[in-house]
Parts: sequence; C-alpha cells; structure tokens
Amino acid sequence: MITYESIKKNDVIRTYITRADESLAVLGYTEHSFPHVCHVAEMAGYILETLGYDARTAELARIAGFLHDIGNLVNRSEHSQSGAVMAWTLLHDMGCDPGEQATIVTAIGNHDEGTGVPVNAVAAALILADKADVRRSRVRNQDETTFDIHDRVNYSVRHSELKIDPDRTQVRLTLSVDTRYGSVMDYFEIFLGRMILCRKAAEKLGLQFRLVINGQCVI
Repeated sequence: MITYESIKKNDVIRTYITRADESLAVLGYTEHSFPHVCHVAEMAGYILETLGYDARTAELARIAGFLHDIGNLVNRSEHSQSGAVMAWTLLHDMGCDPGEQATIVTAIGNHDEGTGVPVNAVAAALILADKADVRRSRVRNQDETTFDIHDRVNYSVRHSELKIDPDRTQVRLTLSVDTRYGSVMDYFEIFLGRMILCRKAAEKLGLQFRLVINGQCVI
C-alpha cells in the first residue's frame, strides 16, 4: 500500500518537485518546494482527520498534497492538469490501487482556482490547505524595493493559521498582516478567486469558511 512517507522518500518525485520549483524561481513565483508541499500535505490530512474521515482518506489527502504542484515542471499554466497526469503515471508505476489513484489524481486536477472544483473531500481539503499557505517565508525576493504585489502580500503575512472550530461547523483562516508591506485590499486583489474556491471547498465539507485579518472577520 502506498503511503505518504513512501511518496515523500521517492527520489523521482523529489527530483520533479525540486526542478519544478527551480522553474518557478526563474519566473519570480513564491516558494513551491518541500516546505510548501509538506505543509499542504499535513494540513489536508489534519482537515479530514478533524472532520472524522477515516485514516486512509486522510492519508490520500496527504499524498495529493505532496504531489499537487509537480505540474509546474511542465508549465505554470494549467499545472493542475499536467500535474494530475504526471501523478497518474507515477502512482500507476508504483502499483497504486486504481480507486485511490483516481481520488488523488482528481484532487490534484481540481486544486487550482482557474479550473478547480471541490468534487470530493480530498479535493476540498487540498484546496483549503493549498490556498491557506500564505506566509512571509515563501517570498524569494530579498529586495523590498522591487516587490511586486504577490511579494508584498505574502511578505506582509507575519502569521497564518487554518483551523477548524471545536464544533466542526467553521474553518477559519486567520492572518496577521503587516500593512506596511501589503494592504487588505492588496490581498483581495490577488486572492479573491482563491478565497471563493476556499468557500466552496469548505461547503463541500459541510463547513463555513471564515477569513480573519488582523482580528477582523472579512468573510
């Protein structure tokens, strides 16, 4: 049986993630390497475990989280679809159960706001985990004078936390934003599509999505 740990240790997969992130670095994108994919994997698993899904479904969410951005190796454009095809091949070659393979591939192919739809629980958890990973440490550019809006918004986030409330009715993304670098309006300018997708993903899991910035609930 394929596990999250076996996926993490796979040299081919690790090479693809590394090289994909190298391409994004050249294009000026934020970090999409192991800190990001491991965070997304762990958070996706946490979401489903907290909501009472079985351990194997949570494990599939972790696997999807680790693999979700490998399509950037091909091109940033439509990377969710190319990543899904790459994941299908990798999982097939590893002898993955077809049903589990289908779940993982579907989640990866639906994680991006351009074309994504939370069609199942794993896809919904992946969307929430991925879109909530906004943080200063993902910014590569060290020259604040040349920050673009994506740099400013990510750099402005001093702390972020995605958490499901105790009664399991809401999932809350709480951000601490240093407005010297990016405003709340800046955040919505580039992340509105992502937040709409998060709301749909939360609804798929029977939750309400809430966004709290500097103590104020804005969604």
